[in-house]
Amino acid sequence: MNTQRLKLGGSIVALVTPFRNDRIDEEAFAALCSRQIERGTSALVPCGTTGEAPLLTPDEYRRLVEIAVATAADRVPVIAGAGTCSTAASIDLARQAERAGASALLCVTPYYLRPTQEGVMCHVRAIHDAVGLPIVLYDVPSRTALALHDETVRRLAELPRVIGLKDATADLRRPGRLLRLIGGDFVLLSGDDATQADFRLAGGHGCISVTANVAPALCAALHHAWDVADLVTLRSATQTLAPLHAALFLESNPIPVKRALHRLGLTTNALRLPLTSLGPEADARLAAALEPVMVVEDLEARRVAAVMPPVWQETPFVGFAA
Repeated sequence: MNTQRLKLGGSIVALVTPFRNDRIDEEAFAALCSRQIERGTSALVPCGTTGEAPLLTPDEYRRLVEIAVATAADRVPVIAGAGTCSTAASIDLARQAERAGASALLCVTPYYLRPTQEGVMCHVRAIHDAVGLPIVLYDVPSRTALALHDETVRRLAELPRVIGLKDATADLRRPGRLLRLIGGDFVLLSGDDATQADFRLAGGHGCISVTANVAPALCAALHHAWDVADLVTLRSATQTLAPLHAALFLESNPIPVKRALHRLGLTTNALRLPLTSLGPEADARLAAALEPVMVVEDLEARRVAAVMPPVWQETPFVGFAA
């Protein structure tokens, strides 16, 4: 395996895409990116499922990646979602992301078509060979109806620029299995907010998080606490965030998280069909979960702002060298 890799880990955000009048709200998106970096998030992921990627036009996709890259300004990596059920379309997105300055790609297994594991291998290899960016695989069988087998991950990890996996299976035995199969250089990122602390305990390196859209400082504090063996803070952050994690998945992501950001005055509540607004009962439960978490989040954000630079950003982002 190639050891020249992105420095990935900690709390990474799966960004929403804010809309206004059915167009990307570029100003709001840039502000969301800035808020994430200022509050300790270690990398930005635009144009994933949380960003309503299947509902974006190619021009919108390119523009979102450009804004994330410009706002990050080399302070943190930008990992652009580049997964569709079509290999050719995924390659087009990967090339757009590369031209826009992305640091890496997040490639989900092809959904709906349900190819074989060999088909997944060929799909990822084709994307890998078409661009020069590192690739993080994404396994989310609850959405794709296609599980990525451990042995397939191992084989894909032999490609020079396949550097990690976002694992949204909530299988907490998997990090240990993959570390034994592949080795410690392979980056293991949780895709399940509710179990991210346990994922770190199992050997994982971080989380690509929905909740970090809302509470980035707390999510970053959780992972920093693990890194420095501060179990008191780790336990406290985990307990504080638990009700918010649950509330943000009362309906299909990104419906609740967009409503939460609207409640905070950070975006509109606009979604694109077939996604519809959060129902009233779920909205009331979200509001009840959001308020106490945001009190702690704002306190943590002020603490982060007082640290120059934040302790989890002392080492600058290290780019990928081919």
